[in-house]
Amino acid sequence: MVPHLATALAGPLLALEKRFLDAETTIERWLRGRWLEHTPPFYCSVDLRNSGFKLAPVDTNLFPGGFNNLDPAMLPLCVQAAAVAVERICPEAKNLLLVPENHTRNRFYLMNVARLAAILRHTGLNVRIGTLLPDVDRPLTLDLPDGQTLTLEPLRRFGALGPDGLGRRLGLVRDPQFDPCAILLNNDLSAGAPPLLQNLQEQFVIPPLHAGWHVRRKSRHFAAYRRVVREFAQLLDLDPWLLDPEFAVCGAIDFREKSAEMRGTDCLATSVDKLLFHIRAKYREYGIDATPFVVVKADAGTYGMGIMTVKDASEVRELNRRQRNKMAVVKEGLPVTEVILQEGVPTFETVDEGVAEPVVYMIDRHVVGGFYRVHAGRGVDENLNAPGMHFKPLAFETGCTLPDSAQAPDAPPNRFYAYGVVARLALLAAALELEQGGET
Repeated sequence: MVPHLATALAGPLLALEKRFLDAETTIERWLRGRWLEHTPPFYCSVDLRNSGFKLAPVDTNLFPGGFNNLDPAMLPLCVQAAAVAVERICPEAKNLLLVPENHTRNRFYLMNVARLAAILRHTGLNVRIGTLLPDVDRPLTLDLPDGQTLTLEPLRRFGALGPDGLGRRLGLVRDPQFDPCAILLNNDLSAGAPPLLQNLQEQFVIPPLHAGWHVRRKSRHFAAYRRVVREFAQLLDLDPWLLDPEFAVCGAIDFREKSAEMRGTDCLATSVDKLLFHIRAKYREYGIDATPFVVVKADAGTYGMGIMTVKDASEVRELNRRQRNKMAVVKEGLPVTEVILQEGVPTFETVDEGVAEPVVYMIDRHVVGGFYRVHAGRGVDENLNAPGMHFKPLAFETGCTLPDSAQAPDAPPNRFYAYGVVARLALLAAALELEQGGET
């Protein structure tokens, strides 16, 4: 099925989908060439927005936590792609240690961990799940909503001592014989990289530690994405704006300050004005009758925290205490000091009468499935990654890699192919971002 698109499909997006369909061979050859030059992340998920006139990523997650939301029919493709990723990193791997978030109360997240572990075991790996929780000193078995159980095990360092006084390899406290080739993180390290994960020897940590939010910045990702899209758009003779959200960055922000001047909101207001000016110009160019908006986000962080939507610069100058408190901290209680201001891309897709946005999942360089994030209580210009959201795992029943030129551009295989193309552009941007090693 394709969810209802509540806007006319005769505008730029339909033309964009047709361009992708006509240029499939060129697109796939170009992407294949890029992967000869760059190494994709082990896995990645991309949140997309389809406005009917623009299709763009709004977030790229290097520690995806929704594998349980994928259609089970996609699992063979997940296993195949994971096998490719493992062979690229550690061809003779036997053991793999999976390190998740410390969300032992979030049973749905733990179902994601269980699904991810199952995918990896199907590649021939002995997978154990370690935990960074300091108060866990013996295996902890947790019950999951679907009747499964998940066992978390305490971690230890062993082997020759490094400069930090710890052994140079990571393993399990209760099983000294378990010596993993690689450590797969499903933990975004918002609070920093713990000593247990640092200075390891001859063990691959994937994604690398600098992919964590203690180092990573959304603005650097979207700067890399802009470079990718400009090259791609030139290849297809497209306006890159159709695929690329405008953005700006403001640092030295302190939302806890009562005074607007002390908060550093002059930079915010000026940047909002500039972005809205550019967006209005593009709306006039394409004859778009809509009110532009800007999304202000913490430049580091996830889980939909530290986000607000504004349509005028005055809104960031006149924040009330509740709004400031909402923006002041993100996951792990970390203060927000830098923000990215991103062109708002409205979503005109609906599922079950709720506003929806597609989320595309990739392992290595392969699209392995996707689903829709749906929120009945949010508007087309609001963040959907919020309490009250739910997921539709069956929506991508055709996958994202097999367009059908015999059907219309907006037919399910072709729309989902367009989603897969844009998601892979974001994946390529993430590869460039990781190659920079967290440098500014």
